[in-house]
Amino acid sequence: MLNRLMKLALGLAIPFSLLTAGPALAEIREHQLKFAAANNKGHPQVTGMEKFAELVSAKSGGKIEVKLFPGGVLGGDVQTVSALQGGVIEMTVLNAGILAGNVKEFGAVDLPFLFNNGEEADKVMDGAFGTGLMERLPDTGLVGLAYWELGFRNLTNNRHPVTKLEDIRGLKIRTIQSPIPIELFNTLGANAVPLPYTELYTALETGTVDGQENPAANILNAKFYEVQKYMTVTRHQYNPQIVLISKKFWDGLNDEEKAVFQSAATEARDYQRKVSRELDAKAITDIKATGMEVSELSAEETQKLRDAVKPVVDKFSAEIGADTVAALFKELQTLRGQ
Repeated sequence: MLNRLMKLALGLAIPFSLLTAGPALAEIREHQLKFAAANNKGHPQVTGMEKFAELVSAKSGGKIEVKLFPGGVLGGDVQTVSALQGGVIEMTVLNAGILAGNVKEFGAVDLPFLFNNGEEADKVMDGAFGTGLMERLPDTGLVGLAYWELGFRNLTNNRHPVTKLEDIRGLKIRTIQSPIPIELFNTLGANAVPLPYTELYTALETGTVDGQENPAANILNAKFYEVQKYMTVTRHQYNPQIVLISKKFWDGLNDEEKAVFQSAATEARDYQRKVSRELDAKAITDIKATGMEVSELSAEETQKLRDAVKPVVDKFSAEIGADTVAALFKELQTLRGQ
């Protein structure tokens, strides 16, 4: 009789235990983490970081604190990625193409004149192609949470206005530390000089390089107009940014904590892109107001640039992987109804 009562009690207890257990109800614990980036406060990248930190705090009931380190104070992008892999820093956001050194397929997003607009880039990066790239990251000690944006890059220099392809020849241009931008500017006849973003202002100020290429918001935020005279709206490359978290840190989180980070990164993504595009539209006007001379390329000259860099696309398509590049262009053609 006693055994039967015990079995009955256990039978009644089982459903209750099922209701109170499982990862969905795992408790959110206290965490404090470092989120580093290269741009300064006021830049859309950092505005996105601030929104992310605010969302994480709200979603975790104040238990998870994200401490922000903008302005490259914890090192340049390449150095920061290494710190994430080692678990020294927990998070960063940077140009996705920089990860080509870790996962070669990420080089595809650096191909010149790839996207016609930001909305097109969003659909590709948030869709199967961008997700497929992220799935390759954990093997390198990184986890991708979302794609934000830096935007379309434009050229500045301190020697003369650039209104045609020939004007680029001979200029020493700083590029990001990624193979495609280096090859791109060398192919256009410039001398590409890869440098960390944190060293760029000084390099322009001292004349180590003649110019650089970045979205208008960066040119404004970093005050490059103080050390550059000429800007050309080339829009030669679009930079999606990727929000990364250290796999060492990620693996120590429970499912509910992971959900907090993932949902915050996605919500902050939509906000960050909106801020970035609004500021980009306004930044060129603000740059002109500083006294910097801004030139627009004619459609004919833009096409000359596109034609000139086709060998870059061909060369890196082989290195990135023909299947990866083919999948990217197929997705773009589908979006464009071609």
